[in-house]
Amino acid sequence: MKVEENKTLDLDRLESILGYQFHDRALLERSLTHRSWAHEQVAPGAGEQARQLHNEALEFLGDSVLGLIVADYLCKAYPMVTEGELSRMKHRLVSAPTLAEVSQRLTLGEFLRFGRGEEKSGGRQKNALLADVFEAIIGAIFVDSGLDAATAFITRSLGPELERANPAAAAEADYKTMFQERLQAERLPAPRYLVVETVGPPHRRTFYVEVTWDGGNVRGEGRSIKAAEAAAAKCALEMMRANLNKLQS
Repeated sequence: MKVEENKTLDLDRLESILGYQFHDRALLERSLTHRSWAHEQVAPGAGEQARQLHNEALEFLGDSVLGLIVADYLCKAYPMVTEGELSRMKHRLVSAPTLAEVSQRLTLGEFLRFGRGEEKSGGRQKNALLADVFEAIIGAIFVDSGLDAATAFITRSLGPELERANPAAAAEADYKTMFQERLQAERLPAPRYLVVETVGPPHRRTFYVEVTWDGGNVRGEGRSIKAAEAAAAKCALEMMRANLNKLQS
């Protein structure tokens, strides 16, 4: 199996950024390796050899470890909230956009190993790949040192996001997500949100947002644009459910 050495991969610097020193650095290198790079390093048809090089198995493992640790954190931080509120907070914290932001903060894109095609297509800036490498590093740390080390890394890396997590903020984001997913399931275009009115003094404004989709439009109000958008999405979901109930009755 022919493997090219990536001389620009500064693992000392990366370990310093991560705040974790690997016992087995091969795990760290593997966590940074995209399948496109791995497949370029082995002979054509040597699929199993390529799988031993790229990070997808570590990503799968890291996703599960991340979910467990975030769920444990939220249950301890919010012991009195409902299961639905916990689920919404967890969904937001482990979502690809959130993990991509963390990955960018850690500058992980600089260390990724891509094949030539993925490199040319801007893989280092793709949210999905940045989220994947963060999960793969979690998986690598778990394999290298176990759950305590992975917990310390996640708590440190996701610190700002964990501190900001709360049921109200998660609910605001969640109605929009649920509405968009509902439209996607019905193969409809994404909804469009527009601020149609703002009333009140600067310190006590109320925003009115209209959401339009293929099938209707409704308005929502809130003390912030995000809250008004969430309210509009909630109304839209209720309207769609009401229309469905009418059809079924």
